[in-house]
Amino acid sequence: MEQNQPNSFSRNKLVVEHAIEKGLFASRWLMAPIYIGLVGGLILVLISFFQELIHLFSDVQYLNPTTIILGVLSLIDMSLAGNLLLIVIYSGYENFVSKIDTSTHVDQPEWKGSIDFSSLKLKLIASIVAISGIHLLKVFMESGKVPEKEIMWMVIIHVTFVASGVFLALMDYISAHTKVIKNK
Repeated sequence: MEQNQPNSFSRNKLVVEHAIEKGLFASRWLMAPIYIGLVGGLILVLISFFQELIHLFSDVQYLNPTTIILGVLSLIDMSLAGNLLLIVIYSGYENFVSKIDTSTHVDQPEWKGSIDFSSLKLKLIASIVAISGIHLLKVFMESGKVPEKEIMWMVIIHVTFVASGVFLALMDYISAHTKVIKNK
């Protein structure tokens, strides 16, 4: 009788442990509404893009080349933000919630399903650097309107983003090569 108690305890422990693990695994679905919310953010970027485009076309006869370039840079900026949102939505959902089965769809993005968390971080920082660079370019083109101290801080922030991207890439490189060395 005494020998059954440890087995019974072990069995109950395994049942509780399995239930906890199953619950933790199921908790990934709490992220799904967040990705749906990001789709809402993508819709807002789309609306903003068309507002800017309409604004540019409606004022085209009054615009000088610099203003047109600044408007186009704003459109590119929104395009990059939209691309970034798509990458985060797809790869985040696939990495943390569930695989998206679009294998039969002809327009399936080639990168879908191949971006792991490490690649996502690098794409995120690369997009942030590109967006920051576009903002900086716009500020340089309007340099007479922006105080020098503000431009200085924008350059410092941009360089910080660039350095962060380089350090992230370096850490991923070291991590990948450390795994290769350990596996040999």
